[in-house]
Amino acid sequence: MQDNISHIVSKLTAITGTEYVFTDMATRTHYGHDETEDYNFPPAVVVKPGNTEEVAAIMRLANEYKIPVVPIGGRTGLSGGALSIYGGIGLSMERFTKIAIDEKNLQATVEPAVITQVFREAAFEKGLFYPPDPSSQGSCTIGGNVAENAGGARALKYGVTKDYVLNLEVVLPTGEVIWTGANTLKNSTGYNLTQLMVGSEGTLGIITKIVMKLLPKNNYNVLMLVPFYKASQACEAVAEIFRAGIVPSALEFMERDAIDWTLKYVEGVSLTIKDEVEAHLLIEVDGNYPDVLFSEAEKIMGVLEQFDIDEILFADTEEQKNALWKMRRAVGEAVKSNSVYKEEDTVVPRYELPRLLQGIKAIGKKYGFHSVCYGHAGDGNLHVNIIKGNMSDENWTTEVPKGIREIFELTVSLKGTLSGEHGIGYVQKNYMDIAFGPTQLQLMKSIKTIFDPNNILNPGKILPDSY
Repeated sequence: MQDNISHIVSKLTAITGTEYVFTDMATRTHYGHDETEDYNFPPAVVVKPGNTEEVAAIMRLANEYKIPVVPIGGRTGLSGGALSIYGGIGLSMERFTKIAIDEKNLQATVEPAVITQVFREAAFEKGLFYPPDPSSQGSCTIGGNVAENAGGARALKYGVTKDYVLNLEVVLPTGEVIWTGANTLKNSTGYNLTQLMVGSEGTLGIITKIVMKLLPKNNYNVLMLVPFYKASQACEAVAEIFRAGIVPSALEFMERDAIDWTLKYVEGVSLTIKDEVEAHLLIEVDGNYPDVLFSEAEKIMGVLEQFDIDEILFADTEEQKNALWKMRRAVGEAVKSNSVYKEEDTVVPRYELPRLLQGIKAIGKKYGFHSVCYGHAGDGNLHVNIIKGNMSDENWTTEVPKGIREIFELTVSLKGTLSGEHGIGYVQKNYMDIAFGPTQLQLMKSIKTIFDPNNILNPGKILPDSY
């Protein structure tokens, strides 16, 4: 594309106007990265369409000239999904910010650049609840959440993004505009194109409108922080809470390093932890009847008493609750501020969490790296942060990928898979052979080819290089 950049830029300008097309290096670099390690792949040109018709015109142009197009949202991704690894057009969706809430049907039509927290607060003001709450909810976008099938702390009780998407307006790589389904709670009409798009990481189409299901909001919650003297017991306790008949609204695991680093990184959060404590569980139950919640909390405490724990901290005020959630949501940023790192997004059946954690530590010891683990333990989703620290560049480059492969092999052997919510993107694609055989990967490639015959939309993502 670099050879005919002026020609393409003039055509893009005719579509969106001069003020929404950028070729300067500063802008291209700004849109060339997300939160995936230190990668930066600037697109050749950044364009910011303002409506579906402009997106369709851009895709028709790109398809005609076989130019790569990468949809760009909030750039908070952790798998490299928004990286323009082949240059081309960086298609920023940031002008798509409309929200329309249908209170009668408990639905909303949302454009992809709406910040997740903004949408959640808009629903809350109407007495409604949108549960998915990624840690980056203050900066990630709904479109990115749909592309990655994002989850968050409350996924174990309420489900992930896919469970709330009813219908999508999508621009295909060839420029056609379609709706994938219907604005109904039930739909058994043909193949489910809506759910095919959710989690497709911007490789099959560009989402321009999202019809979301909403729930009535809950008015009460109980939040507790539980210190464990053994990290393995914290993992064991997760399954036991569910076996006791309790479904918390959130159940988060944090290793000792995760909390220590976060307390140093985040202002306004104070917590005293005994030296012997190895991990914490952050547990929340919610609903509309306080008596029921306190009864559930007592049952949880009864389960926890069989483990070696320190004194449980109950958050008595909204300020305390917000401080604990602030600490949990800042763990990723705190780890990043301490060291170069790689983050893997493993997920297993929750009963297998102790074996996964123990295996990760053994693999780290084998290959000479330290890991900090935390995540959504309630649904078996463990984020594994591999820390470079004092590791040599050579070992970081040669040994760590071997360790990552073994971590994923362990995860799959435990009936888990490579990613619970971050997606595959650019950095995990060459591990896909661990989770899938040639037949499944060829089916995925065939789906991609049907939607995108010229392979222009977010190429080089999800599928291994060999495909």
